[in-house]
Amino acid sequence: MLQPIHVSMASLNLITLSPMLVIIGGALLILIIDLIKKDLHKSLYVMLSILVLFVDFGATLSLGINERGFFDVMLIDGVSVVSQLLILIASMLFVPLALTSKRFHEFSYPEFFSLFLFMVAGFQFMVATDNLILIFIGLETASLALYTLIAMHNTPGSHEAAIKYFTMGALAAGFFVMGAAVLYGLTGAVELYDIAKVFQARLSEPGISIPLIGGALLLMVAIGFKVSLMPFHLWTPDVYEGSSAPMAGYMSIVPKVAMMVVAMRILGLYVDIGVEPVRWMIIILAVVTMTLSNMMALVQEDVKRMLAYSSISHAGFVMAALALDTTKAYTSIFLYYGLFLFTNLGAFTMLWISRRKHPSHHNRYHHPYIKFSGLIHTAPMAAVIMAVFMLSLTGVPPFSLFWGKLYVISATVDAGYIWLAVVMGLNSAIAAYYYLKLIVYMFLKPPVQGVELIGANKSKPLVVIVGIAVLFTTLSVFIIQPLLSYLTYMVSVSGY
Repeated sequence: MLQPIHVSMASLNLITLSPMLVIIGGALLILIIDLIKKDLHKSLYVMLSILVLFVDFGATLSLGINERGFFDVMLIDGVSVVSQLLILIASMLFVPLALTSKRFHEFSYPEFFSLFLFMVAGFQFMVATDNLILIFIGLETASLALYTLIAMHNTPGSHEAAIKYFTMGALAAGFFVMGAAVLYGLTGAVELYDIAKVFQARLSEPGISIPLIGGALLLMVAIGFKVSLMPFHLWTPDVYEGSSAPMAGYMSIVPKVAMMVVAMRILGLYVDIGVEPVRWMIIILAVVTMTLSNMMALVQEDVKRMLAYSSISHAGFVMAALALDTTKAYTSIFLYYGLFLFTNLGAFTMLWISRRKHPSHHNRYHHPYIKFSGLIHTAPMAAVIMAVFMLSLTGVPPFSLFWGKLYVISATVDAGYIWLAVVMGLNSAIAAYYYLKLIVYMFLKPPVQGVELIGANKSKPLVVIVGIAVLFTTLSVFIIQPLLSYLTYMVSVSGY
């Protein structure tokens, strides 16, 4: 006779679900308000979204470390807390960008903000669990919402971008499910800590290495699609080009942070138990990604597409740290994306400020290099701000991303991969060309005749967001040490 299962509220530990419940409740509240009262001004929904994100931020900070909840499906460790904080900070910087010109009509729909909050909840579920089923549910929740948000820009380019992203996302989901099925077939478990135990016990069995590495390869393909590693990157430049500039900037950060955490948990499991072929697959993929994407960025005519290939290169740069399997390497991932967040979102916001309804200097592109010619004469403050972001992305001290690159390379050297550190340094030097190319256009080229560049979408919220990004980019040197100490502690208590 089966014994009844007694479930108490204390054993469920529902506090681990509180950040997601807050944000899902906020998304539902926006939909309910819209059902009750139509045609309310979008500023209400912007303020509600920011309020919900702030409450979610507080709920995340209040979580304990190394706790499990909801039948042990939820995992709240230092990594999940830090990654959720990064996701929420980027989201809080993104939402005020909706307070812009009325013609960008997707921001007038309450559904936009509701979908955005559901997407954030999906990303939070991805990073706050080591259960393969919940990772997949979070991934699909976030992805489906993101496809719709891109399409809501309602231009031919955005529709094409949404379809391409949906197609690639469906392919990635298929590979993820197949990889997860292989792991389940080998171990009979869907929790990664159980899978690690079984792998450790069966590693010496003859013939086990083939399905073991095969499952890792399938999962790596899925991760490669979502993080846009080469050769799975083909959707990225077109999707970024078709999306609004703020959404492209957001996509270059948040989905990659979430998927990088999933990669840490899954691929880190293989590296940790000593499956060397997986380690070398990660390293080769990282080197190919950072090198080829830099080569592609060199020949781009459009600044937005250049930043798209740039984000691919940065993803490869960070991916290399994943193979090192040290606390310093895993810490460097969060430090890098924490610094990259402000710089890259600031650069895309500058493109948003300068965007016109129709291309003014090129038949196809909205942001060709020539559009920025002589910007120092026509809009000197905008030229200086954009130059700061480009210098930071290049890795010029004392700007923020220099410290991120330095720490990643330092972790690589400490792990004994001197040649990989040299490759990373050479790629940073190559990247300097296309970042400095924009500075040359802005400061050394004469202005071109045409529509005024800056002013179409300039508003107080946009200026505030750009100001925050610039301040953090230029003054981050003063907070690097405490930030590094916090991240190192959070990663180390998670067992990495």
